[in-house]
Amino acid sequence: MANVALRNVHKTYPGGVEAIKGIDFEVGDGQFCVLVGPSGCGKSTLLRMVAGLETITGGDIDIGGRIVNQIEPADRDIAMVFQNYALYPHMSVYNNMAYGLRNRGMPKPEIDTRVQEAARILEIGALLDRKPRQLSGGQRQRVAMGRAIVRQPKVFLFDEPLSNLDAKLRIAMRVEIRKLQRRLKTTSIYVTHDQLEAMTLADILVVMNGGRVEQIGNPLEIYQKPATTFVASFIGAPPMNLMPLRDAGGFKAAGGDGILGIRPEDILLLNEAPAGGLALNLTVEAIERVGAETYIYGVRSQQGDAPTVSAKPGELPPGEVIVRVPGAIAPAIGERIRATAPREKLHLFSADGRQRIDL
Repeated sequence: MANVALRNVHKTYPGGVEAIKGIDFEVGDGQFCVLVGPSGCGKSTLLRMVAGLETITGGDIDIGGRIVNQIEPADRDIAMVFQNYALYPHMSVYNNMAYGLRNRGMPKPEIDTRVQEAARILEIGALLDRKPRQLSGGQRQRVAMGRAIVRQPKVFLFDEPLSNLDAKLRIAMRVEIRKLQRRLKTTSIYVTHDQLEAMTLADILVVMNGGRVEQIGNPLEIYQKPATTFVASFIGAPPMNLMPLRDAGGFKAAGGDGILGIRPEDILLLNEAPAGGLALNLTVEAIERVGAETYIYGVRSQQGDAPTVSAKPGELPPGEVIVRVPGAIAPAIGERIRATAPREKLHLFSADGRQRIDL
């Protein structure tokens, strides 16, 4: 096992397109790190740079105390699991898992021991004689992971490995990957655009946007204290409500305008706001029932619905607010409701959304 450190890593393509813009973070020995962000943010490019499949324009990548910038992928002691599984269709499951070990000249008894052990861990022992076309998507993914496990690498790299699976199987495989990583204790870096996947898998979460890191931390810390409005809106489903706030002085901020944030689950349907809290008059526009919970989409339709916040209110322009409540609650479309939130659940950001402001 090994730690992985990225130091001021850059990637610029011919023509001057800068895909990675000076990234620094470290994944500790045995940690599970997840890179999350929207399509095009640079997360897969960054993973491929760690793997050696993309060249580095600037900075250093350190794996286990060794700078690997100029080292070939096969010599970096990493194993990668791809989105499309990358299995050889003409080979059996056994031979797919054994192929890389044979190329390294490993003795047959050692190869067999490793393949059989990986098959036992992944519960695919009965599939070893089958071809990939005879397997389900979930079984193919297990074979791809088995091929990585048999190499016993210092680092596992996962590039959106669950994106081709249906929703139910994604959940099951997500749990299996986390259990597997904890059992093997292998340092892992995992790329996904699915924020729920990221939250449930990560020891350390790296939120990326536009080739940069927006925030690094443990998932709960990032959820509870997002550093920017991008993180606030990307992490969490439904996303945090973000409302432009004119004259944020009532929050003892630096003055001027700001952006007020509130998680949908932190809004309560009560007539009276807690002292110093938030009060909103909403008109129900839409309802989504999702079983144990209901999502209420309300609109602040009039300027007169501006909230009371602290001694000096500030002004919130009209806009939509999402409220998450227990599933049994369901006001009628068009109904006017009173929504409140305690002050300690409010988030305040600078007007450009780039800085969190403590209330």
